[in-house]
Amino acid sequence: MAGSIERVIAAAADSGLDIEVRRMGASTRTAEQAAAQCGCSVAQIVKSLVFSGEDTGRLYLFLLPGTKRLDSGKAALLAGETLSRAEPRQVRDLTGFAIGGVSPLGHLIPIPTFADQGLLDHDRVWAAAGAHDAVFAVEPGALISAAKATVADFAV
Repeated sequence: MAGSIERVIAAAADSGLDIEVRRMGASTRTAEQAAAQCGCSVAQIVKSLVFSGEDTGRLYLFLLPGTKRLDSGKAALLAGETLSRAEPRQVRDLTGFAIGGVSPLGHLIPIPTFADQGLLDHDRVWAAAGAHDAVFAVEPGALISAAKATVADFAV
C-alpha cells in the first residue's frame, strides 16, 4: 500500500497542501481507533464513505465527522440517485484504496465528493492517508478545497 500513500501526498501537494503522513503502527480503520491513535476527539476524524449509484454505478465519496452517520436520503438527493454501499473490491479497483484507508485525496478516478458542514466546526481534522494505519492532520477548509468537495448537510 506504500504507493497509495505516495499518491495521497502527491495529490495534496498538487492541491497546495503540505501534509505529514503518520503511520500509527496500529489500525485507524474506525473513527474510534483513529481518534485514540491521533490523540484527538472522534468528531475530528474524517470518515470517508464510498457509495455507489444504483442507477449509474458511479462512485460518490462522503466526508463526515467521526461522530456522525450518513443520512441516506440526503445523500441520495445530493447524488441525484439512490445509493448503496460500494463493494470493497469496487472501492479498491476504482479509488486505489482499501476500505479503512480511503483518503479524501488521490483517487485513481475523479469521484464526486461531498463534505458535511460539521467538519468545519474544528480547527484541525485527521483523515486517512491511503492505508489502514496512515493518517494526516489538516485544516478542514483546506481539505475540502483540495478534495474539490461540495459542502452540504447530510449527516445525522
